[in-house]
Amino acid sequence: MPAAPLFHAVAFGDIPGWEADDHDAAFAAFARSAAHALKTPYRTGSLGVEAASFALAFAEAARKPLGAGRARDFFERHFSPFLVVADGDEAGFVTGFYEPQLPASPVRTPHFRVPLLAPPDDLVGIDDGNRPAGLDPAVAFGRRAESGIVEYFDRAAIEAGALGPRARPLAWLADKVDAFFVHVQGCARLAMPDGTAKRLTYAAKSGHPFTGPGRVLAGLGEIARDEVTMQSIRAWFRENPGRVDEILHKNRSYIFFREAGVDDPALGPVAAARVPLTPGRSLAVDRLLHTFATPFFIDAPSLAAFGGGPFRRLMIAQDTGSAIVGPARGDLFAGCGDAAGEIAGVVRHPARFFALLPRGLAGGGA
Repeated sequence: MPAAPLFHAVAFGDIPGWEADDHDAAFAAFARSAAHALKTPYRTGSLGVEAASFALAFAEAARKPLGAGRARDFFERHFSPFLVVADGDEAGFVTGFYEPQLPASPVRTPHFRVPLLAPPDDLVGIDDGNRPAGLDPAVAFGRRAESGIVEYFDRAAIEAGALGPRARPLAWLADKVDAFFVHVQGCARLAMPDGTAKRLTYAAKSGHPFTGPGRVLAGLGEIARDEVTMQSIRAWFRENPGRVDEILHKNRSYIFFREAGVDDPALGPVAAARVPLTPGRSLAVDRLLHTFATPFFIDAPSLAAFGGGPFRRLMIAQDTGSAIVGPARGDLFAGCGDAAGEIAGVVRHPARFFALLPRGLAGGGA
């Protein structure tokens, strides 16, 4: 059993809302991860939930669709539930994310002036094999220079033109704040002038740590800390247009994108687990700790933004994010467009995380 002090065995009957959930919806998301993992296995997270231990569940999930109402039995046969307890505390925390949907242009115009960029050709990934001495171990990207790998340009420098001809715009937006939140979400579905949809998704970043504008504004006393939401941040920027750069440049991190298809409009972008995200069922986790495709039942009784009533729902670990750190920390994918943004922007809630671990790994269940 991995990380025994972290995973506390419970019964399915101990999970609030387990019986009432729509297990079929969670299974559909899980089956997408299963199909991918059978071709390209996921990496095992440092908490020791072996990716190989999902083999039987993956094989059944990918073989054929289950009949309606049979998904609960599937999860109960293949998995055992465990409450995630970090540092003796079972209280976790969830936020929300979504795919912005915005008008855009393939070329710069007087209206569309803010670029979303592809990775420049001097950006290089950093690992233990090429990390320069003294460079922060958390930095995953740098710049290839004559002297070797150095720190990459930060947000302020890039927006001031530091990339020069290496800047490769994939699309242009009208508003700098919209572009910033596309960076925060790591994806966007763009409505192009010819009526087509273009999807951009995360490809790389400058390597600097993320600093959220909500934290900056709260620290300056501009927004009360317990009132920080995407909506309140946007409202502050509308009221203070002359200070937008001042606040946004506090976040030195800069995101680069790649183009991706829109095969199924009902699904989100292909994310870190290499499958399309499912609204209301895909969860971003700390990928250093957790193994992708792990089912987590999230119990957030004070969260009602997803449709009223307590949020008690089975989610599948299919994405990650630089702000998602810790064993009981998650980001709930709300979907695409403004309505999803209204949901995601207000999600900042305590939650309990119940990890469903493969029975072979867990030694037979609770």
